[in-house]
Amino acid sequence: MEEAEEIDFAGGIQAFESKHFSRAMQILSPLAEKGYADAQHRVAIMCQNGLGVVESPESAFKWMKAAAEQGHAVAQHGLGFMYMEGDCVEKNGELAVEWFTKAAEQGLAGSQTTLAMMYEQGTIIEKDEQKASEWYKKAGF
Repeated sequence: MEEAEEIDFAGGIQAFESKHFSRAMQILSPLAEKGYADAQHRVAIMCQNGLGVVESPESAFKWMKAAAEQGHAVAQHGLGFMYMEGDCVEKNGELAVEWFTKAAEQGLAGSQTTLAMMYEQGTIIEKDEQKASEWYKKAGF
């Protein structure tokens, strides 16, 4: 990231965190287009929830997937939830597990716990008590 982009990015994050979403979208959108995963993730959240822009499930999915494919753990978790809930994309248990696993393997406790519950409940994926136990243990339970 170039120095000017770093300054823009910091300003975009500050606007996002301050809930000035229209400003955050103005700043972060061009950075998302340039491929910055954290900008893509935040743009996805704004599109998904109609923050600073008109709600756009298609754009939310596009940006969440773009960030997730770059290895952004929180975006991988978010994409897992999209597939698990059928939010912005058709419900797909296998893809939910795939994305939660990628985030969980990076140490994201929320994804580890979600996987454990999914295996324990067996509603979206086949019930597997051993895998549930393993993921709960990794999550610190």
